[in-house]
Amino acid sequence: MPTRSLTEDAQEVLRAIALIELGARMQVLESELALPRDRLIRLYREVKGESPPKGMLPSSADWYMTWMANIHASLFYNTYVFLKNEAKCSHLDALTKGYRLYREHCTHAGLEPLLDLTRAWTLVRFFNGGLLEMTQCSRCSGRFIGHKYDLRRNKACAICQPPSRAGKPGKPARDEGRARPLPPAVAAREMATPLAA
Repeated sequence: MPTRSLTEDAQEVLRAIALIELGARMQVLESELALPRDRLIRLYREVKGESPPKGMLPSSADWYMTWMANIHASLFYNTYVFLKNEAKCSHLDALTKGYRLYREHCTHAGLEPLLDLTRAWTLVRFFNGGLLEMTQCSRCSGRFIGHKYDLRRNKACAICQPPSRAGKPGKPARDEGRARPLPPAVAAREMATPLAA
């Protein structure tokens, strides 16, 4: 195996640091980078100040099919595909930049991000493995995530056709002076407006 130059090694370390800062798990780091495991663990401890968490990664594509998760995942994946195909970013650059843009969009819309970096990475792997594909909404023409072999004729996205309980008000807030967040249906529609453009 040829040895990497110091410059290549430094670039790989910078990629690792960027992924760790975004919340990547060890399995993501080991899959995407050419650094040895012990070095990645040392980097993780240095960046996060703690040992990397243990446990299995998300393994079901069904998580991305629930109403709000589908909106968030579709927003991220549309951004990822644009960066990869139109901006000609590498897979790793499209993943990190796309995830940063997704989080910024959530912050701007006043929403808590549902996707962490590991779920975003897993989503891309499900697409690469042929489990998921993008479907065009029959109402807004936006593209959203669906199972590969679903019947897709005249199917509407989760924004145009939310479930019946979406956006229903919960218990009234005790602190009446506190600003109330937007109902999920309204916030999701504002968040995903670029998909319909």
